Amino acid sequence: MWAVLQPLLTMAVFTFVFQRLAKIPSANVSYPVFVLCGLLPWQFFAQAVSRSGNSLVSERYLLTRVFVPRVIVPVSAVLNGLPDLGVALGASFGIMLFYGVVPRLAMLMALPFLLLIIGLALAVGLVLSPLNARFRDVSYLVPFLIQLWFFITPVAYPSSLVPEKWRSLYFANPLAPIVEGFRSALTGGAPIPTNRIIASIASVCVSLLAAFFYFHWSDEKFADVV
Repeated sequence: MWAVLQPLLTMAVFTFVFQRLAKIPSANVSYPVFVLCGLLPWQFFAQAVSRSGNSLVSERYLLTRVFVPRVIVPVSAVLNGLPDLGVALGASFGIMLFYGVVPRLAMLMALPFLLLIIGLALAVGLVLSPLNARFRDVSYLVPFLIQLWFFITPVAYPSSLVPEKWRSLYFANPLAPIVEGFRSALTGGAPIPTNRIIASIASVCVSLLAAFFYFHWSDEKFADVV
């Protein structure tokens, strides 16, 4: 129930604030559908980063008593949110039908973008989890990092509102085109420019590779610091 209520209640608040009060455009899609299709991948990402960033500390008794490949801990923390996302997606299709967005085969194009979100969340978690194990104050930084990341990601507004001179910097955030691509696949909106998608894929792959190396380098110190 919480997996369904959380995005729906947030959608209702954002619709009132950003559509009714701020008059934010929604790219030829009903604003509740627009924001809901942005909230689903965003909330999965935010919760995955939060869980994985704290995973080594929360599972410290497992790490100190049983030998397991420790990378499994943050990986499982990220993947743990997939059932909730599936339930929320199922409920969202009912909202989309209500606003005239009918299911179609092209919606399956959201799956590659979901894989990119999983990869990016895992990359962030693989860096934050050993840092949090060593420096416990990192757990206080993570909510601020997630909140800041929300405002520079086109969840509640379209990227077209970003001034042209700032867009290169804005799309340095790899999550921005990923969220837009996920939403475009579900709503049938305008396709995302190929160069932005390629840049995001490259960024996620490089980040994930670097994060795995960092996690492996930190691996030997986990049992001593948790």
